[in-house]
Amino acid sequence: MYLLQTNDSPEWMAPYAYAIVFLGILFFLFRVFENFYGERFNRPLVRHYFTYRKLSKGQQHVLETSFPFYRKLGRKHRRQFVHRVATFIKDKEFIGREDLEVTDKMKVLIAAVGCMLSFGRKNYTYSIIHFILIYPDDFYSNINEAYHKGEINPRGRALVLSWKAFIEGLEDEKDNLHLGIHEFMHAMQLEAKQGGDPDSMRFEIQFQNILKRLTDIEVKEKLDKTDFFREYAFTNQFEFMAVLAEYFIESPSTFKSHFPELYESTKKMLNFRFSGY
Repeated sequence: MYLLQTNDSPEWMAPYAYAIVFLGILFFLFRVFENFYGERFNRPLVRHYFTYRKLSKGQQHVLETSFPFYRKLGRKHRRQFVHRVATFIKDKEFIGREDLEVTDKMKVLIAAVGCMLSFGRKNYTYSIIHFILIYPDDFYSNINEAYHKGEINPRGRALVLSWKAFIEGLEDEKDNLHLGIHEFMHAMQLEAKQGGDPDSMRFEIQFQNILKRLTDIEVKEKLDKTDFFREYAFTNQFEFMAVLAEYFIESPSTFKSHFPELYESTKKMLNFRFSGY
């Protein structure tokens, strides 16, 4: 009896196998070069790949009418920003507390603030956050048994916000009090400590540079003399960075004129090269 001989690896598959191996090697070399580039030049080699996600008409209207940062961007960066905001909204679960109804406006504005702060980064989604909990006003926190306007709960993978405080910070663009920026910066800090990606490494390097600047006698004297940053900034190094981000976003020119070294380190840390920063 004649048996048909079969080959587990037919010859026609060989080119595909070689192609897969070749592409794997290319990808590995690209990632090595990408890490080298990020360390050498303090910015990602490729910040954004795709821009295919869109917002609904209502969500787009909120972004265009209620978020000035978006209007200052060029066409290419607007497409990227929309994609990132849409991705953020899709990836996170928004939950209203105390019978608060979560609206599209809430989702878009919270996502927009987070994406604005991370817009210079390749890693922009805040992977440590899965839930956005929104209270109407200040809320009682079991973490330290006190009332808060906002907090990051890494164990619960949640960003918690008072909507009243959030919208007040968003509407006044010059008071350097911006709850959304403040809390998202805390999330970025926590992520940088856990991650080994180029964005996290750049963050940690510039974070240490900023802390070193603060030990400089001239800088310390100037901080005391100008009283530029509000007192809460000096609670600890993490609160200082969160407040620094608020001042960087809302008062970049004044910040730069008073403390140019701190400003440049913050700019490098966020890779912020948009809208005149």
